Amino acid sequence: LDTYDPKPDIGSEYRGPFKNIPTKVPGMHITELLPLHAKMADKFTLVRSMTHRAGGHPAGHLRMLSGDPDTRDKTGPRYPDWMCVANFLRSKTPGRTSPLPNYVAINPIEGGYAGPAYLGTAYSPFSITGDPSRPDFEVPNVGLANPSESRRLSDRTALRQNLDTLERSFDKEGELGALDQFESQAVTLLTNPRTRDAFDLAKEDDRTRDRYGRNRWGQQLLLARRLVESGVEIIHSNLNGPICGTAGNNWDDHAVNAHVFNGLRYRAGEYDQAVSALIEDIYARGLSKRVLVVVTGEFGRTPKISYDRSTGAHPASGAAGTLQPGRDHWPRAFSNLWAGGGIHTGGIIGSSDKRGEDVAERACSPGDFLATIYQHLGIDWENITIKDFNGRPTAIVNDGRPISELFS
Repeated sequence: LDTYDPKPDIGSEYRGPFKNIPTKVPGMHITELLPLHAKMADKFTLVRSMTHRAGGHPAGHLRMLSGDPDTRDKTGPRYPDWMCVANFLRSKTPGRTSPLPNYVAINPIEGGYAGPAYLGTAYSPFSITGDPSRPDFEVPNVGLANPSESRRLSDRTALRQNLDTLERSFDKEGELGALDQFESQAVTLLTNPRTRDAFDLAKEDDRTRDRYGRNRWGQQLLLARRLVESGVEIIHSNLNGPICGTAGNNWDDHAVNAHVFNGLRYRAGEYDQAVSALIEDIYARGLSKRVLVVVTGEFGRTPKISYDRSTGAHPASGAAGTLQPGRDHWPRAFSNLWAGGGIHTGGIIGSSDKRGEDVAERACSPGDFLATIYQHLGIDWENITIKDFNGRPTAIVNDGRPISELFS
């Protein structure tokens, strides 16, 4: 309601304080907090009718990222998330020559909300933590400055592999195979001269870095663009942290966590700048057919505003003890954004009802969400199965089909 699907005509119990503004696409209006989005709306499509029934953070993440139909919160994934699935399947494609990992998470999801499940840890992401906007930011274990160090490391690794005669038949969980893959990846990252350059944001000119924003989110997405140009196929970037201005450093805008509208004002500028820059950049650099950009949360927020007393402890909070507005979890109707990937852009798919409570037209499920991404990646989502922990063939998409309007 306060970003991509504004409802300016509903009552004050539901409506936030923000105006809606027209965009470059006739008939598409979004919040005034996203003016840069509005100027390039012809380069993305909004899906306003995503829906599911998992209302907790763990269940919502697992529903969207892995297709898990269970609405209960769990401590870890039962099914692998789509990023790990794509990494597993794409890693088997012959002829890939990039020295970089196939799947990189820039500020990864934590807390058991995603993961490889029965695929094994070998297909987890190469994780980048820290703030890329800091002058001392460095990705550890990437590149050796001295060529002689690279040669010595390669020699030692070859020797260890030749001496390794450990019987592996007892390795029921596949962990030794994961160690082999981790070691191979680590050696490549350290010894291949291309890897250091791919992760080096200093290679970007100041104007580009300024366009994305000299903050954590902007530089995360700029790094994502650098990596995809260097051959990384799957990239996830989590937009959280102090920029949010709330308890937990996230977008969980319950009234007890922060003043929801102050929180949105606090973070909207950096969000608007970073996301619009990434989308514009992939078009400007000729990547718009190969690179699909998807921006989503695990669910939306309650249309009806709730109130609670502020702790006053966070930048986006009201004074301690004052009553402040918030919005709670709401998976029944929410939006996400799609750009690039050769899709049809400059449009709106589906709609929510007059209060944003439920889908009114063209409901889209997490299965549809996943099938759409897999179709872009050239993955046969209809027929591919992967064996679970018990050896049972398990589909990678349940009850879903690609969102056809994106490809029309």
